[in-house]
Amino acid sequence: MSDDEATSNPFDGFAISEDLVSSRTQKQAGTGEVDFDGLLQTTLKLHEDLAKGNGGQAWPAGRVLAKYLLRKKRDELKRSTIVELGAGGGLVGLAIALGCQPDQALHITDMDSMLNLMQQNIALNELQGKVHAAVYNWGGAKPEAVPAHPDVVLAADCVYFEPAFPLLQQTLEQLIGPNTICYFCFKKRRRADMQFMKAIKKTMLVEDVADDPDKEVYARENITLCVIRRKQSQ
Repeated sequence: MSDDEATSNPFDGFAISEDLVSSRTQKQAGTGEVDFDGLLQTTLKLHEDLAKGNGGQAWPAGRVLAKYLLRKKRDELKRSTIVELGAGGGLVGLAIALGCQPDQALHITDMDSMLNLMQQNIALNELQGKVHAAVYNWGGAKPEAVPAHPDVVLAADCVYFEPAFPLLQQTLEQLIGPNTICYFCFKKRRRADMQFMKAIKKTMLVEDVADDPDKEVYARENITLCVIRRKQSQ
């Protein structure tokens, strides 16, 4: 790997706002393409639409997470059952489905307002049957089709709405089983974000990812990529 490749900007490909909670000028709906600096042989098509919420746009942590997994975890993900939380339009899950081709269907989940967008992007990439979209409200019942304790849980930029933090924590604790690994990526925007991580560490093992060549680049943008596991005593 060249030095240029290792330090390339992980945010190229989509226009990304710096303010997840409230964009002063709403981005126009449209469809873009990304190959994560050549890590995808088949280009990912992603329709973005903020009409039903900020989840309809691709955000920095999602791109960081997808690029890391495509670069470092292809073999692991091919053999895994995978569930994504807070998928929005499905950037991370769809990238993994295209690049890793898991042996089993991958589940992308979000609120009901994002369901049509997830389904639209599944169809855009011809991944029907390989990726399933479902409504999964944090703190609520797990959708029947979603595995109880998947091998891998994905979550990117889910830490942004403080009242939902306890519900997100509850859902992570519900999904993460003894053999589950959760890849969790978020951008720190305010002090409360780190309070959420402190709460998670009381019940889970949390470790920063150390082997990402882009780590120094996105760390300057206050983005953290970590893994979350269940404590052995649980």
